[in-house]
Amino acid sequence: MTVLIPLIGGIFVSLQGTLNGNLGKKVGTIESTYLSFFTGSILLTMIIIFLGDGNIFRITEVPAWQLLCVIFGFIFIFVMAFSVPKIGVTATNATIVIGQLVTSMVVDHFGWFGSDVIPFTIERFIGVLLMIAALYFIYMESAMVKKKTKQMMKKEKLQKLSND
Repeated sequence: MTVLIPLIGGIFVSLQGTLNGNLGKKVGTIESTYLSFFTGSILLTMIIIFLGDGNIFRITEVPAWQLLCVIFGFIFIFVMAFSVPKIGVTATNATIVIGQLVTSMVVDHFGWFGSDVIPFTIERFIGVLLMIAALYFIYMESAMVKKKTKQMMKKEKLQKLSND
């Protein structure tokens, strides 16, 4: 069950990125990000009111650096809304995962933010290199499909103009 929850989270991140990216094409990237946070804030407020068992007012007792999570959340949603329409869902998510892994390896290696120290090893380095190679193939395939689609649309447009 412990592994299933992050897996479900990953599914929803991909779906959210797809929907937010498409929404961003229609209403604007910043506006799409705002709508995600506004709606999420309303839903979370309801959940806190009815199901919350913590004390949100203890926020004044935490170190200021812990509040960076708010800014990081905004950056993540904005990046998804910006990137998905440009490079696709798969390339965006693969790039994000690589960024997450590299950053988490640095955090582990130095034990930042109170985490246990887990040294950076050659195996981890090879894992990152393989993911970067995978991203290359994912991105190149997406770029080729986009190029072919543009060529087909251009050809259809020319044929339509010549028939008229």
